[in-house]
Amino acid sequence: MSDSDSDLELQLSSHALAALQEFRQEEEERQKEFERMYNNADEEFQTKKRQQGMELFKEDWQLSQFWYNEETANTLAKALLDGADEDTCIAVVSAPSVYAAILKLNDDEIPTKHIYLLEFDKRFELLAGTDKFLFYDYSKPLDFDSKLKGKVDRLLIDPPFLNEHCQTNSSITAKALLAPKTDTKTKCGVLKHRLISCTGERMRAIIKKNYPDTEITTFLPEHMNGLSNEFRCYANFEWDGWSFSKKD
Repeated sequence: MSDSDSDLELQLSSHALAALQEFRQEEEERQKEFERMYNNADEEFQTKKRQQGMELFKEDWQLSQFWYNEETANTLAKALLDGADEDTCIAVVSAPSVYAAILKLNDDEIPTKHIYLLEFDKRFELLAGTDKFLFYDYSKPLDFDSKLKGKVDRLLIDPPFLNEHCQTNSSITAKALLAPKTDTKTKCGVLKHRLISCTGERMRAIIKKNYPDTEITTFLPEHMNGLSNEFRCYANFEWDGWSFSKKD
């Protein structure tokens, strides 16, 4: 190895070390902020949580975490809230950015207080609060707090991995959560029951198998930091935000 090669290797190593130290410092500061917020339940904390939302949480790619961009999160949040009333029960599964988008809305835009987040990453208990957060592991699809089983009117689920096992287990969870589908309407005259699943386009056949009454929609979910897989929104209803796609 020449001296120039050795110098280059040392230079790269020093850059990598500096990047690692910077990353650790950021994580340490983030953890200190979490601890401070966990111990601070006052009005300032609640305001900051609603204003900053997903800015407080760094994606963990090992958990296949990819946050929706603001426009997508807002659209999905409004799809869940559209025509809801104070009795409507809503669950967001493995899509914390949508829950954060709901929190950012004005109080008069959130007709129900029965909105829950099911998530594997326990950091998000901070976002939802202990009474609205349920720990959820897709590998154990029925192993979560039973208080919501059979009681959810509107559900959004975004399985973390694009494989049949994860998608099928997630659908078991969805079916356990959802109240029986009927033609019952909210006090606003809108059908109470709604199901949305956002996942990869290549999961289309599995989605149709797991949720026979859903269709691929015209809405194209997008992620904050980009994602190589084509994402699609599957739903069993149409509204102002999307229609069913006419493409095969």
